[in-house]
Amino acid sequence: MPSIRPFRAALLSLTVALPVFAAEPAVWGEGMMVKVRPGTAARSATEVRLTAARNEFVSFQVALQGGDTGLKNVRAKLPALEGPGATTLSGPDVTLYREALVSTKKASVAGEAVGAWPDGLVPDTDEIAGETRGAFPFDVPAKEARAVWVDVHVPQDAPPGDYVGTVTVEADGGFQRQVTARLTVVDAALPSTSSLPSAFLLWPPHVCRAHTGREDCTPEELQPLLARYQRMALEHRFTLSSLFPRKPWPPAWSDFDATWGPYLDGTAPTRLQGARMTSLEYVGPLDAANLRDFTAHMKERGWLDRAYVQLGDEPPYGTTFEQVRATGDLVRQAAPGLRTMLTTNSRELKGNGLEKHVDVAVPLVNHLDGTDANFRGDQRGTYTGFLERPGTALWMYQSCMSHGCAYGTNAPENQPGAGWPSYMLDRSAAKARAMEWVTFLEGATGELYYQTVGMLSTAWTDQYRFNGNGDGTLFYPGTPAAIGGKTDVPVASLRLKLLRQGMQDYEWLKAVSDAGDPDFARKVARDLIPAASRVTDDGAAFDAARLKLIQRYEELTAHQTPDAGTPLDAGTPPDAGTKPPADGGTASAPEEAAGGPSRGTPGSSSDVAPGAVAGAQAGGCTTGGGGTAAVAGGLLFAAWALGGMRRQRARVTVPARRKQARR
Repeated sequence: MPSIRPFRAALLSLTVALPVFAAEPAVWGEGMMVKVRPGTAARSATEVRLTAARNEFVSFQVALQGGDTGLKNVRAKLPALEGPGATTLSGPDVTLYREALVSTKKASVAGEAVGAWPDGLVPDTDEIAGETRGAFPFDVPAKEARAVWVDVHVPQDAPPGDYVGTVTVEADGGFQRQVTARLTVVDAALPSTSSLPSAFLLWPPHVCRAHTGREDCTPEELQPLLARYQRMALEHRFTLSSLFPRKPWPPAWSDFDATWGPYLDGTAPTRLQGARMTSLEYVGPLDAANLRDFTAHMKERGWLDRAYVQLGDEPPYGTTFEQVRATGDLVRQAAPGLRTMLTTNSRELKGNGLEKHVDVAVPLVNHLDGTDANFRGDQRGTYTGFLERPGTALWMYQSCMSHGCAYGTNAPENQPGAGWPSYMLDRSAAKARAMEWVTFLEGATGELYYQTVGMLSTAWTDQYRFNGNGDGTLFYPGTPAAIGGKTDVPVASLRLKLLRQGMQDYEWLKAVSDAGDPDFARKVARDLIPAASRVTDDGAAFDAARLKLIQRYEELTAHQTPDAGTPLDAGTPPDAGTKPPADGGTASAPEEAAGGPSRGTPGSSSDVAPGAVAGAQAGGCTTGGGGTAAVAGGLLFAAWALGGMRRQRARVTVPARRKQARR
């Protein structure tokens, strides 16, 4: 048998002699539901396609991969998106950000990668002060990926139709690439004030420390900075309810009104024109005189329906049941009309005689649709008796229980592709977008989050708290030293953008329900999220679900005639409305808007077949080549119908916290 060694030698020689081609840097368009980490592989998409209503935000990313050489001094620009009749979307309505990386040392959930995650969004021109900041230029290391985040706000008066813009990316050495953004604006408008009231808490001393390095900011120093945080919150469709300085108390009401009146009345200079705070917390001493004084001023200014006082925090852990009852009695006697809130569940509410003291019950998501033996499955029905009393409401919140409040106690439900809603920075984009969908499914009418600036001072480098990366920290301190410019401003996290998208998703769920098909809305939501502990990591599934809602809404409103007498933001009076029927039938008034207690009816009146809406993703984008973004069947929306749908206002707008200290 002849030897084959010479042949092998020749093959090896040939292989070694082949030229080695360097991998070139790459730029591509990416949707908002992908977190571009350093190890993300390059793609070839040169377009992103988006769809939005008027007064809605849409976001996408431009991702870069350094190839074998890397990229130096990367710059990006998107001058405008050009649309019908020479209309352009530009200026404050188009914002580019560099995605800063935060390195984790421990994973929030077992199995998640440890290392660099994109989260802080350094603006090119910031949305608060309008100053040029330090987003560009930046470098992309060889063989690593980075990303630019792009926000587009569609103004209230933007005509429907197709808009096109080009993101140009440049770097040293003559490098240049382009990504095309195609946006379809549908003939509808979202309300400026969220239909889902919220109370996200903020402890002012954390802001003082992060921006000044001191602990002793005066109200004159702190209040303008806190107002900037409130503006950013409202532009992300949620409310910072407790950011008022505690000293002196009571405040000079004329000063309080001058600072916070515009945010409560809807006259602050936000891009969402008319956006109002949906809650405000009483933060003064718990004594009769101060409670009475606060309540009188809130009533005089027309804000009492959004004011609340907390009776305690998660009894019996943060507060005893005896203390809750005593505080409840005090508030009822000294400040009738002031809402009371308590973070508790139906078992503790009833078992400890708290029902008459509490106006707003705020259970954990884990206790409203849980896996524990005491809370297994949908618990919405256990609140029926409580909600029969006029003026009561059910809110919901997430906490460290969704990932494990102590190291090594990770929630067992967080299996690959599943798990609880989460605002942790090292969880998927889908987890951060899911909370408002679950709120809708459970018929809750508000959302709380216990803290937003818990580790603001170290946010750029470390946010590990209560076993979670980003737990209680949703902002970054935009000091001139950190981002350039001259004015201190808040900087948004990527998670704020996803939270905002969840709030906008809620508007579409509510719109379909109000337009006459709540069963369809619940079915779409339940198909996406079978249970609160089973949130998918598939971001595309969220986008597809949203498109089904958009198409169904168009079907329901296609033949309606606008009522000229109905204002765009017509809302339900704060205390109006009936409760969901005991038999689980279709709810009415505010509870109907929230989706009711049902998990959804499998067969709705008009299912949307997969692929029925083409060329766009709900609230976000698709990537790929060819064609403008379009909605199959021509999504013709009536602006009056969506903008004028009954807004579920905060009958009681109160927050809750979690298994953690307030600060």
